[in-house]
Amino acid sequence: MTLTRGSFTYTTGEEYHGEWKEGRRHGMGQLKFSDGTCYAGQFENGLFQGSGVLLFPDGSRYEGQFTQGKFQGAGVFSRFDGMKFEGEFKSGRVEGYGTFIKPQGSNRRNSCKRNTTPTQSCCSYFLCSNQQLILHLVCCPGLLTFPDGNHGVPRNEGLFENHKLQKREKCQGVVLQAQGAASTARSLAL
Repeated sequence: MTLTRGSFTYTTGEEYHGEWKEGRRHGMGQLKFSDGTCYAGQFENGLFQGSGVLLFPDGSRYEGQFTQGKFQGAGVFSRFDGMKFEGEFKSGRVEGYGTFIKPQGSNRRNSCKRNTTPTQSCCSYFLCSNQQLILHLVCCPGLLTFPDGNHGVPRNEGLFENHKLQKREKCQGVVLQAQGAASTARSLAL
């Protein structure tokens, strides 16, 4: 059966514009919910399936892969406050390998030195015997340098289960896959 294009407004106020198959959303489309949430991407048998972008009214967004209407596979979730997770999702939850990036300023303390310029950094960190960063305090603007030489905002990287970091380890391949899935989803949503 071939796909047809069309639009429909549901009695709940939701609007769908896109492809249909046998009376169901199927193929490429955009679904706007009555609360302002919007999904743009692929559908199968009425559900989000494949690549897509889900935008929430508060500015949060998920870009990546879906299975049966849920986040599934590789993707990037960006929360309105700057928190970001790049990695693997399962059944709509953070599950698998990835990187959780905290929002800018989330670890700031009130013990900043006075009269510092934005280019200066007053960062203290403590190292354990295996040279891992175990505590850091960013107390004024500037460049944060981690013991391995990387710069940037604090992140937790490794294996996540039930939204918790279970095992720290580098997983750059998974992060790149998630970023690629997000890029694919964005290109479909345009």
